[in-house]
Amino acid sequence: MQPLSPEEIRASFINCSKGEATRLPLPRDLAATAWEHLDFLGWRDPGAPAAAYLVAQEPEGPVGLTLRLSSERRATGRKNMCSLCLTVHSTTDVALMVAPRPGASGRAGNTVGAYLCVDLACSLYARGRKRPERVQPEETLTPEQKVARLEVNLATFLRRVRG
Repeated sequence: MQPLSPEEIRASFINCSKGEATRLPLPRDLAATAWEHLDFLGWRDPGAPAAAYLVAQEPEGPVGLTLRLSSERRATGRKNMCSLCLTVHSTTDVALMVAPRPGASGRAGNTVGAYLCVDLACSLYARGRKRPERVQPEETLTPEQKVARLEVNLATFLRRVRG
């Protein structure tokens, strides 16, 4: 992913107002971000535990989404899989995150949800730069193939949100 300035990040959001985008908190360590290892920039709001944000690079430019963690909780002790990177986690490390659709549809309450890594570190998991606590299923894919799969899953999620 190409480095983005705070202004580019704020301008990228498609499912919130410009005022909301101006007020949302940016990642604390934005200056130290290892952009070359990311397929998207994802972060949580430390002041609002249910809020998360995702900014992806698309051919036409960056696209940002506001996300809300669902209050739904699955049974503990079970395993869950992120729908982007397909990393298996415990139930506390994967959550249903919902993105309002852009425009009138989103204002009317229409959302798209996906089970995502709570830390939004999918790019690092796909590249083997971060290891989940759970043992992972045996895969024969190379890290490059896992990254390509992540990119396809991310593009699909963005397309679903847009409608």
